[in-house]
Amino acid sequence: MTTTGAVRFGLGFQSDKSPAEYERLAAAGERYGFDVLSVFGDLYFQPPLPALLAMARVTERVLLGPACLNPFTVHPVEIAGQIAALDVASGGRAYLGLARGSWLGELGVDQRDGAQAVAEAAAVVVALLAGRTDGVEGRRFRLPPGARLREQPLRDRVPVLVGTWSPRLSGLAADFADEVKIGGSANPAMVPLMRKWLSARTGPGSHRSDPVGIVMGAVTVVDADGHAARRLARQEVAMYLEVVGGLDRTLTVEPELLSLLGQRLAAGDRAGAGALVPDDLLARFAFAGTPSEVSAQALELLDAGADRIEFGTPHGLTDAAGVALLGSEVLPVLRAELA
Repeated sequence: MTTTGAVRFGLGFQSDKSPAEYERLAAAGERYGFDVLSVFGDLYFQPPLPALLAMARVTERVLLGPACLNPFTVHPVEIAGQIAALDVASGGRAYLGLARGSWLGELGVDQRDGAQAVAEAAAVVVALLAGRTDGVEGRRFRLPPGARLREQPLRDRVPVLVGTWSPRLSGLAADFADEVKIGGSANPAMVPLMRKWLSARTGPGSHRSDPVGIVMGAVTVVDADGHAARRLARQEVAMYLEVVGGLDRTLTVEPELLSLLGQRLAAGDRAGAGALVPDDLLARFAFAGTPSEVSAQALELLDAGADRIEFGTPHGLTDAAGVALLGSEVLPVLRAELA
């Protein structure tokens, strides 16, 4: 097991719940001993910040952050303000997740040179939180000299995570990020590949000596009934597989399958789309099955060198039941393995 330090475990939530639901789930997650709680920033869902503020009210220890915001629909200056507000509300427990974002083409959003845009967005946020007034001059984003946040941030820096499957963005992120997340993947083969992409910028001769953590996060459905868990996981994965299925360089996902998935999803047939996902492919893009099966999947990722595992929505046949099983039956197994 080769990691960059202390291994952490987290829960990732879709932004489709009420404030009361977020509070209950966050309190449970902290009580069970999870280290990080994330809220997704997917298109057409609620923005992550209200959910994270609700979570901050009922937790004291866990790290909280959006995974991820993108600089194309939320300007980096606004991102800096949101993260500064979350950091104050949580007493210094905020982290920032940034990504290029998906599904934005249908809105006519210009995502050309997305990797550079994410790096420039991070530079703007870092400068504003640090109180620097020298400005940032980028090709896509700029911060004029003298610009600063009107409210004093609680901290001059928050941890930064970059979500990516891209060698180029991974290389850029190695210069400024604390973690990179391969979102929508439970595939152990991606961990050493990402480590290779990062090491090209963090190896001998690099300006930084501290390693970048690798986060693996994916749809999770755990239940005593493993068949029911996998059936639901297929439906949940189908939406993401259409996007990430072609990004995993260690696998070959047939283009015909991705095309059929897209067609059924466009027709609103989630069950039909899910039925197309075979078990071997499901195991590479989701945590699904009984607690022992999900534990085994997670242990494979730890053995591959993952630094953090994020169990994503819907967690179980219901969120509450899934979080309870992950906390009471999966997390203890993983902690014991690391002891």
